Amino acid sequence: MESPYKGKTGLRRLMNAFGYSLAGFRAAYKHEDAFRQEVLLAAILIPLAIWLPASGIGKALMIGSVLLVIIIELLNSAIEATVDRISLDNHDLAKRAKDIGSSAVLVSLVNVVVVWGLVLLA
Repeated sequence: MESPYKGKTGLRRLMNAFGYSLAGFRAAYKHEDAFRQEVLLAAILIPLAIWLPASGIGKALMIGSVLLVIIIELLNSAIEATVDRISLDNHDLAKRAKDIGSSAVLVSLVNVVVVWGLVLLA
């Protein structure tokens, strides 16, 4: 069965998509502690990246690596919410899905450290 929302086109579709995106951002901020922490980290690191003496490409890499953490955390939160929606029972596959999502966030955080280190120390 196809979603009833798929019939929207043009500007209406764009407006709806933007509204859904804002709702998702608000939900993540309201319900996910890790997301709030990473938004705070981004609020500090992005201005710092702009201020630090690095090339334009370096600044873009630094900011992009921070935004990647936000993206990965949003996806991880979506996975966790979906798993919890299916069942709150302990299950090996549910644990695996949540652990893999958490690993993705960790890799993105390591990426921030590596990118910032390479840009600032090279």
